[in-house]
Amino acid sequence: MNRRTLWLLVGLLAVVGIVVLAVVLAGSRDSDDSGGETQRQEKDEQTAQTSTLSTPSPPSTMTQALIVPGDADAADELAFAEEYVADSGVVDGLPAEPAVDGQGAAANAPGAVSATAVGMVQPQGTPAPDTESEGTPVPPDDMFFEDYGVNPFLDTDDDRLSTFAMDVDTASYTLVRSYLMDYEQLPPPEVIRSEEMINYFDVDYENPGGDDAFSINLDAAPAPFGYEGHYLLRVGLQGRYIAPEDRDPALLIFVIDVSGSMDRGDRLELVKKALDLLVGELREDDRVGIVVYSENSRVVLDPTPASNTDTILNAIHALRPEGSTNVADGLRLAYDLAQKNRRDEGITRLVVLSDGVANVDVTGPDEILNLVRDSVEDGITLSTIGFGMGNFNDVLMEQLANDGNGNYYYVDTLREARRIFVHNLTGTLQVIGYDAKVQVDFDPAVTDRYRLIGYENRAIADEDFRDDTVDAGEVGAGHSITALYELALEEGVSEGVVATVYIRYQDADTREVVEVSRDITVDDLLPSIDDAAPDFRLLAAAAEFSELLRESYWAQDGSYAAVLDLAKPLLDDMPGNEEVAEFVELVRLAGRYVDR
Repeated sequence: MNRRTLWLLVGLLAVVGIVVLAVVLAGSRDSDDSGGETQRQEKDEQTAQTSTLSTPSPPSTMTQALIVPGDADAADELAFAEEYVADSGVVDGLPAEPAVDGQGAAANAPGAVSATAVGMVQPQGTPAPDTESEGTPVPPDDMFFEDYGVNPFLDTDDDRLSTFAMDVDTASYTLVRSYLMDYEQLPPPEVIRSEEMINYFDVDYENPGGDDAFSINLDAAPAPFGYEGHYLLRVGLQGRYIAPEDRDPALLIFVIDVSGSMDRGDRLELVKKALDLLVGELREDDRVGIVVYSENSRVVLDPTPASNTDTILNAIHALRPEGSTNVADGLRLAYDLAQKNRRDEGITRLVVLSDGVANVDVTGPDEILNLVRDSVEDGITLSTIGFGMGNFNDVLMEQLANDGNGNYYYVDTLREARRIFVHNLTGTLQVIGYDAKVQVDFDPAVTDRYRLIGYENRAIADEDFRDDTVDAGEVGAGHSITALYELALEEGVSEGVVATVYIRYQDADTREVVEVSRDITVDDLLPSIDDAAPDFRLLAAAAEFSELLRESYWAQDGSYAAVLDLAKPLLDDMPGNEEVAEFVELVRLAGRYVDR
C-alpha cells in the first residue's frame, strides 16, 4: 500500500468516527430534552393539582411580619401568610420594588353602568387555579360582576346633598386579593366597589357615648391624589360595641350549596373548615340547623343546641358535592325551618355558603329576592358567604345579603374565615341599627364641589333620607363605616362650615328612629396629609388603589407607584399590622401586573 492510499484510508476512518460521535451526542441531547420535558410536565401537573390549602414551606421574613404576636392561631396564620407571599419576589423581608410606568389603566367615563357576564356553565370539578404551560395561573372563568359606574364631581350650587345607605360589606377587597395573589393578574374593573375596599380595614374611631348606637367622626386633609388644592374628607361612623357574652342568643340556619360546582377548587372543604371556626365561637344558648341544596334540598340537621358540638360538626363533615344548583328550593326550605323554630327574643339568621350559581328551578334573581324580602318582614335575616373563583356570581350574592338585611363576605382562605367568624362574629350577627342612612350637606358658601368615592350602588334619593319606609343599610355591633369625599373649597374661603353630616337609623333595641349630626369647619382642616392619622392615610391609599383598579376617570393620571409611596411608610407607623403589610404587597403586585 503506497503512502497516498494510506492517507486516504486514515481520512475516511476519521470522517466515519466524527459521524458516529455526532449521532451519539444527538441521541444524548434528545434523551435529556425528553427527560426535561417530562419533568416540566410533571411539575405543571403538580402545580395544577395543588390547592390553596396545601402545606406551606418554611416562612420568609415577610410572612412572619404578617402575623400578630401573641395570636392563639399563629400556626394557621403562618400557613396562610406563606401561601400569600409564595413566588411573589420577597427579598429580605419585603418584595422588590415593581417596575411601574406611573400610569394607571385607561379612563372609565363617570356614571357608566354595564353588566359583564361570561356564560354560567356548570363546571366539572376542575381544581383552581390551573396553570398555563409557562406556570402563570389560568384566569378564572365564568365570573359574574356588575359595573355600577363612578360618581362624578357635583357642584354644590346644583346639588349640595349626598345621601347613601351605610355599608359594611368587604367582599370586593378579598376578591381583589385573590386575583392579585392567587391568579397573578389585575382584577376586572367591575370587581371593584371602592367602599368595600376602604371598609375592609379596622380603624380606631371614637366609640359612641351613652345609649347612642353610633358616633360620628370627621377629619380632613389635603388630598394626596387627584386635583391640586383639593381636600379629602373622612366621614367615620363607629357602632356601639357589644361583648360576645351580651349579644342575643342566635338561631343560625346554615344554607350550604353542595352542588357539583362546589367540588371545584375544594370550595366545599373550605366551607367545612370555615364552619368549624364558627361553631367553635357559638354560645351554649345558640342553636344551629343545616339545610343543603343541589338538584333538591333537604334538612341535614334540625336546630340543635350549639353545646352539641360533635353532632353539628359530624353533620358538616359528612357533606359531599352532588348535582346541579337549586338555590331557590334551598332557601324556601331554610326559611320554613327558621320560621318553625324562631323565638321572639333573639337572632334568627340564614347563612348562605355558596359560589352563587343558580341554575335549576327558580333562578331569576327577582323571584329569589322577593322570597328574601318577605322573610325579613318576619324577622329572619340573611347573610351570604362567597367561595371559589371561576363560576362565581358576585351580583347574586351581594343582592341576597342586601335584601336580606345581612352582610356579604367572600372567603378566599381560612384566615379570612377566621376574621369573619371569630374576630367579628358578634358584629356579623347582632344588628344595632336598621335602615341606617347618611346624608352630607355641603355648604355652597364654603364648598365649591365634591365627589363621593364609591357607594354607587348604595345611593339614596336625597328626599328619601327622612322617609323611614325606604330600605337602607343594617350595621352590626362594633362595626365601623367610612366614606371618603374629595372636595374643593370656594376660592378665598378661610372660615365656615364645610359640611354637616347627618345619620338616621332605627335603633335595634328601642325600635325608635334616631337622627344625629355633626359639623366640620374650615378650621378643622389639617394643613398637610402628613399631619393626618396613619389610618386616614391608609384609607386614602386604599381609595386611590380602588380607583386605579376600576379604571376610574378620576384616577387616569394616578399610579400604583404613588399609592405605594403613601402606603409604605405605614409599615413603620402601624407596626405589626398584618392588614397594612398585606395591602402594601397588593399594591406592589398591581404595579407589576399593570404593564403586562
